[in-house]
Formats: sequence, C-alpha cells, structure tokens
Amino acid sequence: MRITLALVAGLAGPALLAPAAAKAEEMRYNYIENRWEPASAAQRRMSSAMMRKPAKEFMRKEVRIGTNEAPGTIIIDSERHFLYFVEGNGRATRYGVGVGREGFGWSGTAKVGRKAEWPDWYPPKEMIVRERVQNKREIPAYMPGGPDNPLGAAALYLYQNGRDTMFRIHGTNQPWTIGQSMSSGCIRMMNQDVQDLYTRAGPGTKVVVIDANGAGRNAVYAEAGPRGILDAIFGG
Repeated sequence: MRITLALVAGLAGPALLAPAAAKAEEMRYNYIENRWEPASAAQRRMSSAMMRKPAKEFMRKEVRIGTNEAPGTIIIDSERHFLYFVEGNGRATRYGVGVGREGFGWSGTAKVGRKAEWPDWYPPKEMIVRERVQNKREIPAYMPGGPDNPLGAAALYLYQNGRDTMFRIHGTNQPWTIGQSMSSGCIRMMNQDVQDLYTRAGPGTKVVVIDANGAGRNAVYAEAGPRGILDAIFGG
C-alpha cells in the first residue's frame, strides 16, 4: 500500500527548490502494535528477520485426539496457539495459529458463514477510530487482496446466529507471528496452512474457540500426541 505525502515548501533562496512531485512513502502494518507505519530503511532490514519461521511445534502435524466433536469441526485452543481440524477416528490435523492479544481475544462457538481466497480487507470502524485517536494515523478503509494484505491467502468468516461476528480465521504475510497473542482478535495462520484448511472447511463448519486461559478445554478435547507410522498403517 502507498500513500502520498503532501510536501509544503517555502523557497528561502534560489538554491532551495521545491520537489517537482510529492514522494510516495511505503507503509507497512506493524503487527506488534497493530498500526500502520512508514517502512523505513531500518524496518526493511528487519523484514528478513521478521519473516523467520515459527517454532517447530507450530508446524502442521497429524495428531491423535479425543473429542466428542464431529469430524469436520474446527477446535481452536487460544492458550496453546493450536487449531485442530477433526478428522474422525481419533485423528486431527493440528496447525499453529496466532490469536488476539489481551483484551481482544474471544471464545465460544461459531460457524463458517463464508470464505474467500486472497480476500479484500475492510478494517472495522473501531480499528479505524482507535488508530486515529491513539496513534494519530489514518488507515485505509479498504485494501485489495494480495501479498501485502493482512488477511493473507484466504479467510474463513465466522458467524453466530446468521450474523457476521467480524472475527476471521485468515492467513498472514508475517508468519513469525504464529504462536503469539498479538492480533485484534482474529485467528491467524500461515498462508500455506490456511489454504489447506480452506479446502477442508466449507460454509456451515462448526468452530469451537477455547478461552485464552484454557477454561473448558477438557470438556472439548484432549490431545494424545502425534500420530506415528504404526498409527497410520494400522489405525488409531
């Protein structure tokens, strides 16, 4: 995303010339502070470090799971930063996720109301106002889908009672945030993982979100560890 900065220059003498055209300054979204800021040279140098992969434990993995939830259900453990897609027969695919920072998390049951690949982003009005008041910045009311879009490669839109909750399961262009609690409440996945989940979970998919303090976890699921090669051959 680019914004144009208007430059007002007064001429103090013939040696001082106003620029022929305003310069466009690149803006980047700071996921730690949840705000837009100029992509300075220092930030560009940091970008390679910020693109580091998440810890190994957050890589996609097939695991054994005990749950009464039906196959096809999505279970999100906010405290442990895991999302499970229930396969049935005691199996699930586990993905690492990023979740909402303190005060922005949520829990409960929802359904996937719709989904989209490389979705456009319309920031909530609350975010626009918060950014304007707290950080004196204007964030765009719209951003087209693409590699720089905060929603990443795909998004699953979560609904309750037929209404959009404004929470999503979506990708990210900053995979280093997986395993962290720093979003504005949405569930963030690596792009390759959200694309995989996108092919499995359609509209109507049940989503169970466990609170960040782990309350109610034992009533929802219990993980029994990764599936071994013998499990894959003989079942279990």
